[in-house]
Amino acid sequence: MDRKRLTQRFPFLLPMRRAQRKMCFYAGMRFDGCRYAQTIGEKSLSHLLFETDCALYNHNTGFDMIYQENKVFNLKLAAKTLNGLLIRPGETFSFWWLVRHADKDTPYKDGLTVTNGKLTTMSGGGMCQMSNLLFWMFLHTPLTIIQRRGHEVKEFPEPNSDEIKGVDATISEGWIDLKVRNDTDCTYQIWVTLDDEKIIGQVSADKEPQALYKITNGSIQYVRESGGIYEYAQVKRMQVALGTGEIIDCKLLYTNKCKICYPLPESVDIQEENQ
Repeated sequence: MDRKRLTQRFPFLLPMRRAQRKMCFYAGMRFDGCRYAQTIGEKSLSHLLFETDCALYNHNTGFDMIYQENKVFNLKLAAKTLNGLLIRPGETFSFWWLVRHADKDTPYKDGLTVTNGKLTTMSGGGMCQMSNLLFWMFLHTPLTIIQRRGHEVKEFPEPNSDEIKGVDATISEGWIDLKVRNDTDCTYQIWVTLDDEKIIGQVSADKEPQALYKITNGSIQYVRESGGIYEYAQVKRMQVALGTGEIIDCKLLYTNKCKICYPLPESVDIQEENQ
């Protein structure tokens, strides 16, 4: 049996633990030697590199839709701190460095989040949809990913079975961040906007790119282990020459592992552990 953490045994200690973690988290960032991006550009940079969007509302959570409305409210608050951000050469993007004060004037609402491996609700819930979008955008640029963690548990199947798997990025203030560093001589800019149905992300640059990027899955395996079913998804990135379409480079970025908490189709092959 897994040993429970102190805050699981005594939940009233959790607010103090969170406050302690946040204080140490941001103090560490002030002295880590990174130059964190925080300049907002009023005009878009000249070259659009990548644009993407995803649906705002998930109707299959099993929770009241008010939490989806609350999530959208929270995303709009966070978007105000990110929209137009410039990531200059040598600078590092940090999700929490930018979003930490998004609710200083208007409080976040309760949205869905995963805590201790269980889907629940809390203030600011649903923010992972923003970090997922940003990570997917960053994968399509030369920016260097220096901190990213995937969700350990997948509560719902992807709306589209053809979507690339294993390209999410969870965040938790004080514990888990999303960071990328600009090791190039270009400046990049991110835009995040929301309409009635979608959240839309764009990445632009101040110089014309020589190549574009395509993200694909390698092997995807489902393995029964430790009493659950886990998905192992290889994530690959191809660098494609602009104009000719020639593949310049292709590499395996990482293999993502997460626990599946919904029934898989009968056609899916589930391997046994150590098979």
